[in-house]
Amino acid sequence: MPRVLIADALSDAAVTIFRDRGVEVDVRVGLKPAELLAVVADYDGIAVRSATKVTAEVFAAAPRLKVVGRAGIGVDNIDVAAATARGVVVMNTPHGNSITTAEHAIAMLFALAREIPAADRSTRASKWEKSRFMGVELTGKTLGVVGCGNIGAIVAERALGLKMRVLAYDPFLSDERAEALGVRKVDLDTLLAQADFITLHVPLTEQTKNILDAKALAKTKKGVRIINCARGGLLVEADLKAAIESRQVAGAALDVFAVEPAKDNPLFALDQVVVTPHLGASTSEAQEKVALQVAEQMSDYLLTGAITNALNMPSLTAEEARRLGPYMTLALQLGSFAGQLTETGIKALRIDYEGEAATLNTKPLTQVALMGFLKPMLDSVNMVNAPLVARERNIQVSESKHSRDGDYNTLIRFTVETERRSRTVSGTLFGGKKPRLVEIKGIAVEAELSPHMLYVTNLDRPGFIGNMGKLFGDAGINIATFHLGRADAGGEAIALLGLDAPPPAEVMEKICALPNIRQVTALRF
Repeated sequence: MPRVLIADALSDAAVTIFRDRGVEVDVRVGLKPAELLAVVADYDGIAVRSATKVTAEVFAAAPRLKVVGRAGIGVDNIDVAAATARGVVVMNTPHGNSITTAEHAIAMLFALAREIPAADRSTRASKWEKSRFMGVELTGKTLGVVGCGNIGAIVAERALGLKMRVLAYDPFLSDERAEALGVRKVDLDTLLAQADFITLHVPLTEQTKNILDAKALAKTKKGVRIINCARGGLLVEADLKAAIESRQVAGAALDVFAVEPAKDNPLFALDQVVVTPHLGASTSEAQEKVALQVAEQMSDYLLTGAITNALNMPSLTAEEARRLGPYMTLALQLGSFAGQLTETGIKALRIDYEGEAATLNTKPLTQVALMGFLKPMLDSVNMVNAPLVARERNIQVSESKHSRDGDYNTLIRFTVETERRSRTVSGTLFGGKKPRLVEIKGIAVEAELSPHMLYVTNLDRPGFIGNMGKLFGDAGINIATFHLGRADAGGEAIALLGLDAPPPAEVMEKICALPNIRQVTALRF
């Protein structure tokens, strides 16, 4: 039974979901780093919010770990690179608190426009400074949305309902999507120059870090107001403070900070700044929703192989996982076959999907084929980290799909390009379930792979089969299957033998000494 550690506070309903699905769960909230390291080896999964740090050291101490689930969007507290290297799936719940966070951004927009927090403090102090707090209307103003994904799109929709004009900067936003949302897609400089309000809704990456620095703030419309309910570090807080003091920026509303908990921040001294303690997802509805989602997602993965909202793996539904099962086996065998025969420097790999295979979710198939290929050389490789391992070794990996008719209803072709040659191996499914090799180096074969096999290339000459059979008979090794193929009469031929036991070294030497033998390789599957 899979075992999961809940390391941060989640709804009791999440615990119920794990247990009802057949996952053993321990709730141990507030573990110190050393305490987490001491117990993590016992778990297949860890569920967290933002408090627990799942570091490279944690992954190194957890050989059983298969999945880390973040109840929320940001994964700053999880070392995704280390997880990928260790073959651990990292998943989050990007939609569970989208509405809540978007609503908080809209609330901050209103609070900033009408100076509500400062007016509240003044009124409580019995000052009644009605003329001091001269706000601005939102109707007719321009809102610049930086990042128009799940949350940004909801903010844009709400802003349009307030009769605002919305500009959107997002490199991944298509023209069709922008039109459907009713926003105008622009570049960042145009947004900065025209927006009366700017709201940030992008993850913190190398590309977005400090996206609003002194240089960017200098390009903004004078008197702009800025809202950040996304991630700390998207804006340079010292530069923002200077821009507010110079009146380039009229004010800011911040829910997130570069350093959290933010207990001593220079921006706190400015009345023009509205601040909240990272409340974007803090509604009872959102907290319940993301907890239930992460429990369902982690259970699905541990029990069925389904992958949802993963940051380092392609998504895979439970139905796809079942349907892809035979294809995964075939892809793994093709990759492993090619990997065990490759000895020289690898330049590139290509996987072609034809017929029925071309209609599938091929990303998981490519990753498992890549894993099979690299496994003979690197025992630590797995389905999750295989693409990373390939990139680290400068191996170019590509895939293509062809719906054209061929000799088989479905076909996967694995091609290896080395420093010396290009080699292909192709396979299909008989009856939709049984993997078969059907081509090696352009030579037609029909072979079922078994745990112990022998791959032989030779010149097509009389006596080869008899010599091979006699040699194994003398050694007391039974040949379970014997598959043959040749390019043309008298030319290059291939033999693929299924054996009941691996051939001893002395038998391999005798095979290599047979007439017309070119290559002999023992294979294991």
